[in-house]
Amino acid sequence: MPGHFIMGVQSQGVLQDRYVLIPRVLVFPVDEQGRVLLLKGAADKKIWANVWNGPGGHLEAGESPPQAARRELKEETGLTANRLIHCAQVVVDTGSCPGIIFFVFKAKQISGELRSSAEGELAWFTQNQALKLDLVEDLYTLLPLVMRHSPNTKPFWGHYSYDRSDQLIMRFSR
Repeated sequence: MPGHFIMGVQSQGVLQDRYVLIPRVLVFPVDEQGRVLLLKGAADKKIWANVWNGPGGHLEAGESPPQAARRELKEETGLTANRLIHCAQVVVDTGSCPGIIFFVFKAKQISGELRSSAEGELAWFTQNQALKLDLVEDLYTLLPLVMRHSPNTKPFWGHYSYDRSDQLIMRFSR
């Protein structure tokens, strides 16, 4: 075939001196009453112990972000979502390599039996109730954006970085 180019591994441009991102997912299950399910991190968690966050975690090799979101939701809550809405992608510039990229989903049409896991305890909250909890720092901004996100709109973009005092700087765009 003229002009046919084989796209092998070597042609992907993976170089050790490039900025690398670790992929993660963050899921916000929302029930018929508009409440969001949050997870309070177990006291022995390495990150975000004793604070509320959405279920989520790392992508496994070969998983797409939606597959990882469904897996993490099931593992951490016992629930499945018949509808998964991609709300956002956020790049976290950690100031070193690797950084993080996380894909944010709203899970709707929830089924299954709610059960806590080793990750932590679970509870349903209205958005107003949730914003009064001890949340992971970015959720005070991110959660309202996700809750307002319409399934018919494109995902929004986020970029997190840190200033010299290690304070989180968040920027969002459509």
